Amino acid sequence: MSEYELRPHHGLCIGFFGGKGYSDEFNRNMSYIVAMLKRNDPVVKLVKGTDVICKACPNNEDGACVTQGKVTAYDEKVLELCGLNDGDSLRWSRFSKLVDSRILSENKLEEVCGDCSWNYICSKL
Repeated sequence: MSEYELRPHHGLCIGFFGGKGYSDEFNRNMSYIVAMLKRNDPVVKLVKGTDVICKACPNNEDGACVTQGKVTAYDEKVLELCGLNDGDSLRWSRFSKLVDSRILSENKLEEVCGDCSWNYICSKL
């Protein structure tokens, strides 16, 4: 069984992804990752660093995000609210349910990533 590294805040991004992104390459990769997670329900290892989504992001410079401080804060807040830790491994479906029940259903999205440049997409849904 494969294990995929995933930034905790990407658990939010995946739920709101609708084909918009930084570039065509990013959109193709993100679409693939979203479909694979939903189809295969793999184990994800939560990491506060670049992951399978970041690999096609233009903000990934030499293995680190150009907004590392900002996205690490998002990751830490997701981990805190979900009762998880950096390095924890769990099935995608379990992580997704935690994100939904402890962040989205509790209206805490703004608290996690209200200053994200993509927030306008998430706040519309």
